[in-house]
Amino acid sequence: MTASKPPPERDASLRERLREVLLRRPSTALELSSAAGLREKDVADHLAHLARSLEHRGERLGVEPASCIACGYHFASRERLSRPGSCPRCGSTRIDPPVHRIARR
Repeated sequence: MTASKPPPERDASLRERLREVLLRRPSTALELSSAAGLREKDVADHLAHLARSLEHRGERLGVEPASCIACGYHFASRERLSRPGSCPRCGSTRIDPPVHRIARR
Protein backbone atom coordinates (compact mmCIF):
# COMPACT_ATOMS: atom_id res chain seq x y z
CA MET A 1 0.00 0.00 0.00
CA THR A 2 1.38 3.41 -0.92
CA ALA A 3 1.24 6.22 1.57
CA SER A 4 -0.48 9.30 0.28
CA LYS A 5 1.06 12.70 0.76
CA PRO A 6 -0.43 14.91 3.45
CA PRO A 7 -2.02 18.14 2.26
CA PRO A 8 0.29 21.16 2.18
CA GLU A 9 0.46 23.24 5.32
CA ARG A 10 -1.67 26.36 5.24
CA ASP A 11 -0.98 29.41 7.32
CA ALA A 12 -4.57 30.59 7.29
CA SER A 13 -7.94 29.17 6.33
CA LEU A 14 -9.35 29.89 2.89
CA ARG A 15 -11.81 32.40 4.29
CA GLU A 16 -9.13 34.13 6.31
CA ARG A 17 -7.02 34.43 3.13
CA LEU A 18 -10.01 35.87 1.28
CA ARG A 19 -10.49 38.37 4.11
CA GLU A 20 -6.83 39.40 3.99
CA VAL A 21 -7.00 40.01 0.23
CA LEU A 22 -10.23 42.00 0.55
CA LEU A 23 -8.77 44.14 3.33
CA ARG A 24 -5.91 45.10 1.01
CA ARG A 25 -8.00 45.84 -2.10
CA PRO A 26 -11.41 45.33 -3.70
CA SER A 27 -11.37 42.17 -5.82
CA THR A 28 -13.41 40.09 -8.26
CA ALA A 29 -14.04 36.37 -7.80
CA LEU A 30 -11.33 35.60 -10.36
CA GLU A 31 -8.77 37.65 -8.44
CA LEU A 32 -9.82 36.05 -5.15
CA SER A 33 -9.61 32.54 -6.57
CA SER A 34 -6.09 33.19 -7.76
CA ALA A 35 -4.98 34.70 -4.45
CA ALA A 36 -6.58 32.02 -2.26
CA GLY A 37 -5.87 29.01 -4.47
CA LEU A 38 -9.41 27.82 -5.08
CA ARG A 39 -11.75 27.52 -8.04
CA GLU A 40 -13.52 30.69 -9.15
CA LYS A 41 -16.93 29.00 -8.95
CA ASP A 42 -16.30 28.16 -5.25
CA VAL A 43 -15.51 31.75 -4.24
CA ALA A 44 -19.17 32.84 -3.92
CA ASP A 45 -19.92 30.11 -1.34
CA HIS A 46 -16.88 31.06 0.73
CA LEU A 47 -17.79 34.75 0.50
CA ALA A 48 -21.28 34.02 1.82
CA HIS A 49 -19.79 32.32 4.88
CA LEU A 50 -17.19 35.06 5.25
CA ALA A 51 -19.94 37.72 5.20
CA ARG A 52 -21.58 36.09 8.24
CA SER A 53 -18.33 35.89 10.21
CA LEU A 54 -17.37 39.49 9.38
CA GLU A 55 -20.36 40.74 11.36
CA HIS A 56 -18.73 39.48 14.57
CA ARG A 57 -15.63 41.58 13.81
CA GLY A 58 -17.56 44.77 13.16
CA GLU A 59 -17.02 44.51 9.40
CA ARG A 60 -19.27 43.82 6.45
CA LEU A 61 -18.86 42.49 2.93
CA GLY A 62 -19.58 45.21 0.38
CA VAL A 63 -20.36 44.39 -3.24
CA GLU A 64 -20.14 46.69 -6.24
CA PRO A 65 -22.76 45.08 -8.51
CA ALA A 66 -22.02 43.46 -11.84
CA SER A 67 -22.86 45.41 -14.97
CA CYS A 68 -23.56 44.63 -18.61
CA ILE A 69 -20.79 45.78 -20.93
CA ALA A 70 -23.18 45.99 -23.91
CA CYS A 71 -26.00 48.13 -22.49
CA GLY A 72 -24.76 49.33 -19.10
CA TYR A 73 -27.43 47.57 -17.03
CA HIS A 74 -26.42 47.34 -13.33
CA PHE A 75 -27.44 44.28 -11.33
CA ALA A 76 -28.06 46.43 -8.24
CA SER A 77 -30.84 44.31 -6.74
CA ARG A 78 -29.00 41.00 -7.23
CA GLU A 79 -28.48 39.12 -3.95
CA ARG A 80 -26.15 36.39 -5.25
CA LEU A 81 -22.41 37.01 -4.99
CA SER A 82 -21.51 35.28 -8.26
CA ARG A 83 -21.35 36.81 -11.74
CA PRO A 84 -24.66 36.74 -13.68
CA GLY A 85 -24.80 34.65 -16.84
CA SER A 86 -26.60 37.16 -19.05
CA CYS A 87 -28.21 40.57 -19.03
CA PRO A 88 -32.00 40.62 -18.48
CA ARG A 89 -32.32 43.79 -20.57
CA CYS A 90 -30.35 42.95 -23.74
CA GLY A 91 -29.41 39.27 -23.31
CA SER A 92 -25.68 39.88 -23.68
CA THR A 93 -23.31 37.56 -21.85
CA ARG A 94 -20.57 40.22 -21.73
CA ILE A 95 -20.85 41.00 -18.02
CA ASP A 96 -18.36 42.84 -15.81
CA PRO A 97 -18.19 40.77 -12.61
CA PRO A 98 -19.11 42.14 -9.18
CA VAL A 99 -16.28 43.60 -7.10
CA HIS A 100 -16.14 42.61 -3.43
CA ARG A 101 -14.63 44.59 -0.54
CA ILE A 102 -14.62 44.65 3.23
CA ALA A 103 -15.96 47.75 4.94
CA ARG A 104 -15.66 48.66 8.59
CA ARG A 105 -18.92 49.43 10.41
